[in-house]
Amino acid sequence: MSTRSITLGIVGDSAAGKTTLTRGLVRVLGEDNVTHVCVDDYHRYDRKQRAERNITPLHPECNHMDVMAQHLAHLRAGEPFLKPVYRHEDGSFGPLVRVDPKQFAVVDGLLGYYTEELRRLYDVRLFLAPPEELRRLWKVQRDCSRRGYTTDQVLAELDRREPDSEAFIRPQQRYADIVVSFLPTGSEQDRLDAELILRPTLRHPDFGSVLDGEAAETGIRISEVDGETHLRIPGRLDPERARALEEMIWGGLHFASHLRSDRLGEFTIGTDLHRSESLALIQLLTLYHLFTATASVALGAEGARTPEPEQVAS
Repeated sequence: MSTRSITLGIVGDSAAGKTTLTRGLVRVLGEDNVTHVCVDDYHRYDRKQRAERNITPLHPECNHMDVMAQHLAHLRAGEPFLKPVYRHEDGSFGPLVRVDPKQFAVVDGLLGYYTEELRRLYDVRLFLAPPEELRRLWKVQRDCSRRGYTTDQVLAELDRREPDSEAFIRPQQRYADIVVSFLPTGSEQDRLDAELILRPTLRHPDFGSVLDGEAAETGIRISEVDGETHLRIPGRLDPERARALEEMIWGGLHFASHLRSDRLGEFTIGTDLHRSESLALIQLLTLYHLFTATASVALGAEGARTPEPEQVAS
């Protein structure tokens, strides 16, 4: 009998930071323990066909949404499957690859929460929602340095995709357990503030218990809005304060203490290695929920999610 994978979803628009967040999680969990699936591999048309049809990859009709849901159901159930491969380098499709589920699954891409059938396949749902000016900057930097585009080409494509971003991608954040927005603070990308919306669909650590009235002093802002916790973490958070928050989260993960790592929060700009305290805390919070779900499933429950009223994607 197969053992089901604990499944993390990371959804957001192109260049929203999905890879940066994912890379640190996989490093801590161990590559041998994580299966990665990008749902953008399920495009229905290659780049040439999309141009002929004047459709963007953000449109649900440009993707095999039914096959995507079938495969993610196999993934969650711990069953192998053959996955399509979309090659971003030239916009073509490669040969199918076999996916063998492992203890954890990380599923990222553009349309991962678009249907109810997809949404119920995750144990933890994150949505990355950086301000558009920051995402456009990241998109230009990535596509020019790694995919061979010019700045003008990238900006023109962003403008062409904007109606579909507004219609299909950004509305999915309403279905996330955690919405993460990295916010620019001057020119220092390793000092980005982070703004989190923590929804009651998961039982989150009690950040207020650690701050204990010191939120303003640390630069952290915490508030309750319509049953959601809004948490602002400054990019220049004092490392000692960051450690206190990390210790509080690790305290709820005593059974996973062997995974403690100083490498949370690491990312690269070009070839230079940087560390962000706000990124480290978000990655640790994500690990907390993955292991809470793991413990819940081990005890015979379906997972750690709390019941929620389902909504229909518009």
